[in-house]
Amino acid sequence: MRNHLIELMGITKIYGVDDAAVHALDGVVASVGRGEFVAIMGPSGSGKSTLMNIIGCLDRPTAGSYNLDGRDVSRMNKNELAEVRNEKLGFIFQSFNLLPRLSALSNVMLPMLYNAADVNDEQATERATASLTAVGLEDRLHHRPSQLSGGQQQRVAIARALVNHPPLILADEPTGNLDSKSSMEIMGILHGLHKNGATIVMVTHEADIAAHAGRVICVKDGRILSEGRDGSNPCLGLQK
Repeated sequence: MRNHLIELMGITKIYGVDDAAVHALDGVVASVGRGEFVAIMGPSGSGKSTLMNIIGCLDRPTAGSYNLDGRDVSRMNKNELAEVRNEKLGFIFQSFNLLPRLSALSNVMLPMLYNAADVNDEQATERATASLTAVGLEDRLHHRPSQLSGGQQQRVAIARALVNHPPLILADEPTGNLDSKSSMEIMGILHGLHKNGATIVMVTHEADIAAHAGRVICVKDGRILSEGRDGSNPCLGLQK
């Protein structure tokens, strides 16, 4: 039996009630093994963002169960979910989500402020510096976001996602605000993380970016339409 990091069983998400009810997800069953690189694709309104929010413990399903690293997180309260997010997940967002008044180093140190582990200031600085060095920004430690290019800001976001050594990296349109050259640089970093054992789940509407993943999950109308590892996957031809 495969060692799964993510197990989604009958995941349903309904917004609204009665005639206004919208089924964003309808009985999704899926799994992601440790060390996999998976892309989630689908047209606008398909449910891929809702699915990503549930995987990222930012939302809870209406029905079904979600096991993350062996724990059922689908019925946890807000405080428990916040703890899981900080310990188990590293987030990379399309808009970078960096604090503009903080340096790259300080932005990367932020997750450690909420880490249950006892990390002092010196240790936090060392870990953040090492994380930024790993993405090639050792010479930009004290630059603020406004002093960095879009690609460099996304590297800071990746360093921040890695600093607590989470077992799962979630990338939500990680190249959406970048030019082609920066996009390829970011995908190169993600490939390096994957090669070193990271589990990565990435939402994208770009077929050429999704093709970097080992498996593409195609979502449509709240259900998984198909899964594939090559051009035979119909989702690789869909646009946002």
